Amino acid sequence: MTSYLDIAIRAAREAGDIINQASRNIDSLNVQTKALHDYVTDADKASERAIVDVLSHYCPDHAILAEESGLVGQKNSKFVWVVDPIDGTTNFIHGFPQYAVSIALKSGEDVVEAVVYDPLKDEMFTATRGEGARLNNRRIRVSGRSTFGAALIGTGFPFRGGDDFEGYAKVFTSVAKQTSGIRRAGAASLDLAYVACGRLDAFWESGLKPWDIAAGSLLVLEARGLVTDFSGDDKYLETGAIVAGTPKVFGTLFPIVSRKAA
Repeated sequence: MTSYLDIAIRAAREAGDIINQASRNIDSLNVQTKALHDYVTDADKASERAIVDVLSHYCPDHAILAEESGLVGQKNSKFVWVVDPIDGTTNFIHGFPQYAVSIALKSGEDVVEAVVYDPLKDEMFTATRGEGARLNNRRIRVSGRSTFGAALIGTGFPFRGGDDFEGYAKVFTSVAKQTSGIRRAGAASLDLAYVACGRLDAFWESGLKPWDIAAGSLLVLEARGLVTDFSGDDKYLETGAIVAGTPKVFGTLFPIVSRKAA
């Protein structure tokens, strides 16, 4: 019997093939603007169709929540696939090599399977609830960094008209002064995957959608990291605000972020 994780991996690889092919002809892509600084391309749509086709074939009784299509399938199912066909579309259309396919499976309120696939680097991050996280089938864990001063932190900048730029700037300044560096790569799913494998020690961002962080959040949790929203709860898929990191680095970052949210 094919496992749910195997199904997600198959879907991610099919989408990755489409993305890699499209990346060779970026100038010919049809790019549409959905909202301010929010884009969709033919590659996003084709990637999503491929993912939905695979998931629908193997799991016809499941629902699918996809960035471009919305909620499709058996909408009352307790199983919901959460899909971002290209997380980091802005990077993709500029040829900036930081984007990924993100696929997660929710059972009720819990994310139980996760895949974040970087097709350019052929890096497949996977996790099953209770069974740990892996990169290309090798077990991964969050870094052992214990001091905030030595930590490398990921973030996402606000970019929409109504975002709290001033509040974010205060947090950014505080974190920048206390750590070894901040990185803004532009794909939250990969940022979280990088926390899970130790490339980043923590990450924070707000204004996100469930498909941006569902898979990545499980990767961090299964890699023995911590994940909460800005209130310290587990409602990040609802609030779109997330803080994740190694236990010790998280312990210093969270109060800085939560003061801004208060």
